[in-house]
Amino acid sequence: MTTTDDDRRPKYQRIADSLREAIRSGEYSPGDRLPGENDLMATHGVARMTARQALGVLKDEGVAESRKGAGVFVRSFRPLRRQGIKRLAQEQWGSGRSIWSADTEDRTLVVDQVTVSEETAPAHVEQVLDLGDEDTVCVRRRRFVLDGKPVLLATSYLPTSMVAGSPITQADTGPGGTYARLAELGYKPVHFREEIRSRMPTKHEAGQLSISAGTPVILICRTAFADEGRPVEINEMTLDAASYILEYDFDA
Repeated sequence: MTTTDDDRRPKYQRIADSLREAIRSGEYSPGDRLPGENDLMATHGVARMTARQALGVLKDEGVAESRKGAGVFVRSFRPLRRQGIKRLAQEQWGSGRSIWSADTEDRTLVVDQVTVSEETAPAHVEQVLDLGDEDTVCVRRRRFVLDGKPVLLATSYLPTSMVAGSPITQADTGPGGTYARLAELGYKPVHFREEIRSRMPTKHEAGQLSISAGTPVILICRTAFADEGRPVEINEMTLDAASYILEYDFDA
């Protein structure tokens, strides 16, 4: 008999694929308990380690989550649809709305960690912002929590000489956020560039986002430009990949 590609996959992977398909088909709904290790051992005739690995795959993918003493459950968190173009439109932040309001609808978003400091610019930031050797940057670090789940770490860099004494150097930048304040200072963003890549998280990132070391993160680096192509901000974001859908809607 010919062996198919699927048949050559490790047993734990085949079990994980079967469970994932059952979740997609609706056999298991968000919040439902998945078969435990003993159930999988009996159903598939595998060792405990194999059953544990199968469940581990789903947890690493963000499809399932462990609850201490209760088992493994289908993750009930609804992914956030990040509308990459709409959220950065001037009509969004220019009218005093947070760019996040384009994504969150009626969901609860909290920035539970905010630090603002003046620092020496990292080499890549110094280069992009075209700073001198003696120039410093205002660094804003935040953690965003949606529906009780940490979903994003963000670090923004802005030239200190540009934003000194403004609300940008405070924890709360006010209506419309940083971009509205930049506009008031005469540095209105007119163009944005985002670069996206993915990798596995560092230990610190996994802890801050409450994800397992096997769940990938999405890295988005956004540069905001004012008139004449002047870069005014770099925002480096780390997203829990299992918590996001990246949406870009534009005309041909």
